[in-house]
Amino acid sequence: MKCTGSRIVIECLRENNVDTVFGYPGGAILPLYDALRDAPLRHILTVHEQGAAHAADGYARASGKVGVCIATSGPGATNLVTGLATAYMDSVPVVAITGQVGTPLLGRDAFQGVDVTGVTMPITKHNILVQDVLELAELMREAFAIAREGRPGPVLVDIPRDILTAECEFQSQTKPLQYTGNCCAKPDKLVLQQAIDLIQAAKQPVMIVGGGVKAGKAHEKAVEFATVYNLPVVSTLMGLGTFSGANREFLGMTGMHGQRTANRAIANADLIIAVGTRFSDRVTGDRSQYVTGKAIIQFDIDAGEVGRNIAANVEFIGNLDENISILTQELSKAPPLRFVTWWEQIEKWRNDAFELTNDEILNPQWIMQHMSQATAATPVTWTTDVGQHQMWAAQHLTVNQPRSWITSGGMGTMGFGLPAAMGAQLACPGTQVVAICGDGGFKMTGMELYTIASNNIPVICVIIDNHMLGMVRQLQYVFCAERYMSVSLPPFDFVGFARICGVRSQSANTPAEFAAAFARALSHPGPSVIVADIAADCMVDPMVQPGRPIDQFVDLKPAQEEVA
Repeated sequence: MKCTGSRIVIECLRENNVDTVFGYPGGAILPLYDALRDAPLRHILTVHEQGAAHAADGYARASGKVGVCIATSGPGATNLVTGLATAYMDSVPVVAITGQVGTPLLGRDAFQGVDVTGVTMPITKHNILVQDVLELAELMREAFAIAREGRPGPVLVDIPRDILTAECEFQSQTKPLQYTGNCCAKPDKLVLQQAIDLIQAAKQPVMIVGGGVKAGKAHEKAVEFATVYNLPVVSTLMGLGTFSGANREFLGMTGMHGQRTANRAIANADLIIAVGTRFSDRVTGDRSQYVTGKAIIQFDIDAGEVGRNIAANVEFIGNLDENISILTQELSKAPPLRFVTWWEQIEKWRNDAFELTNDEILNPQWIMQHMSQATAATPVTWTTDVGQHQMWAAQHLTVNQPRSWITSGGMGTMGFGLPAAMGAQLACPGTQVVAICGDGGFKMTGMELYTIASNNIPVICVIIDNHMLGMVRQLQYVFCAERYMSVSLPPFDFVGFARICGVRSQSANTPAEFAAAFARALSHPGPSVIVADIAADCMVDPMVQPGRPIDQFVDLKPAQEEVA
């Protein structure tokens, strides 16, 4: 059949089972919006293109599908940059479709003409400038296949306006295009034997899981492997949810703000089995100290990440799910592993680190634990913004499912939490999505609350309000001798702002007030905002200074509490 370029884009979206797109129209992309009017797709008009990118990202993380965002040329396209970089750093499959000036105007500084493929080249897995309508269908299909395959990531497709209006013959496909590449390569016998020898020789092993476990759908095999072989498990920020917080083997998050028990286990391990993690600087601290006295077995689908930050003794490159299964089967032929003495030491660290949370004043640790308890029987997905609240959530929430923890890890993007929650809620309407934001980060993209209200998306947004850029203040406390600069925020009426947007809102100053407010929000069928007022001097504890050994903790103010 004969179709315009815009219709071809719509048909390719349908081929790839896309049901929801996020975007903002403009002149260059207008032909696509004209086609969207009659398309069987849900379009969410965001307040800003950055919100569209983060919403598509949240949709992808929650659903496991490819998220889609749309923007026009020029500033519309460049407003996607932060969202694309966020998805790129965290390996999230997103396809961004941008309008472009007509092909005769390319390179001529036309109105709203920007080389967006040049701008986004370093922060996308792949990007494409379409210059022939005859190639459009193939390139759209490739974009989705590339975004999904191997290590996922964002792909941008830049389409000039005349390509969207041009016509050509189009033949639909019943199945999405798929690439397999070298992802299914099996480990050879030598690699397997080297790994088995290291595991059998270990006295103090630790397994560390990262975001790649979720992206590679390998969480079930990872849990089985650790459980069968009695391995202590720690998680990176991005790996949270791979292991239930209630699982005996799980010691918590490791890294700069990791739990003390988790960091001490890593520091004293003689073997680290790393699955789907790139050993970022936030995870390792002093890299030379990190590897001292220990062997490393690393699993990753991306050969470029294996041995990149930390040298690995044994490398498993390829499909995580398959490679863990193969190692599990081979290891089952060997004598059982117990690590009794190691577990006794770990339990001692756990007991030493355990402290009850003070429930007499409203503090962030109590808030996270209360929300976990209040939603224990409810399917819930947590999204966060970036800052102190993000670390408190990572430390004190009980996250039980792989796609129920959505946060910006590698990029650390303030403003991510609220629009990501919007996308996650639309992806999983049967799940309650709770966005946890700081007062600083919320202000960056808080107008997306209007989008949430306009579409009656039942997100609960909890704003942790300390009237500060709290994480910056904490860093100034540690590194700048309490010489605070540009961190105090003037009072802002978040409750009034939410109500103006059409969202039910309430504030809480005590644990009792917060508990009542959260219960009302859970029972409310529409969106809700809760503003939790906490002390400005609350700090995230534990903390390790960047570049220091992972078990050397900063001595912070004594009021802080931790549950390991």
